[in-house]
Amino acid sequence: MPDTLPRGLAVPIAETLRERILSGQIAPGTRINEVAIARELDISRGPLREAIRYLVSEGLLVHRPNKGAVVFEADQDEVTALFELRSALETAAARLAAERRTRKDITALRRACERARTTLATGRKQVHRSDLDFHGALLEAARSPRIAEQVRRVQQQIIVVRSRHQVSPAYTAASGADHEELADAVADGKADHAAELMERHLQRVLRQMITTMAGTADA
Repeated sequence: MPDTLPRGLAVPIAETLRERILSGQIAPGTRINEVAIARELDISRGPLREAIRYLVSEGLLVHRPNKGAVVFEADQDEVTALFELRSALETAAARLAAERRTRKDITALRRACERARTTLATGRKQVHRSDLDFHGALLEAARSPRIAEQVRRVQQQIIVVRSRHQVSPAYTAASGADHEELADAVADGKADHAAELMERHLQRVLRQMITTMAGTADA
């Protein structure tokens, strides 16, 4: 976990900012306007600054000289590097999840897949929540807090970058199908297969992101 956890009022402030960042309400590269946010939320600057420091420690915000805290952003090369790190970590997590899962873990994975199907069927756009939901359940099953901490950090950074681009329903459906295959492999205790599926899933998502980013750049 980050060295300095938020306390008191800083906790809900950090969660509010995190959701706005992950959902794309505050776009990558945007400077965090402390005065405007404090006025909008009717809060003092002290807990807001504590929340900002926490999100910097998580990697969602970055300090820029003469600019203050800005939302994390990355180019195509940096996105590729993020996926290389995430793949190394989360393929290991998938293998561990298949080896260590309990009935409770299997139920959590199945329910995460069901919620994702509902989200897609109803046309809701908060797909990042479904992604966090499923991968969070898998990391819980892996019982490896160190891996989980690093995966969540990288996953959030990827979601932030993706928030700037339109994600097609076909891409979302493909990810959902990947998740269901992974849930089956974990439930069946097929560790090597789960790791292979996770690597394949992340490579496909990377290709989709790079294609989308390249299309946006060319537009």
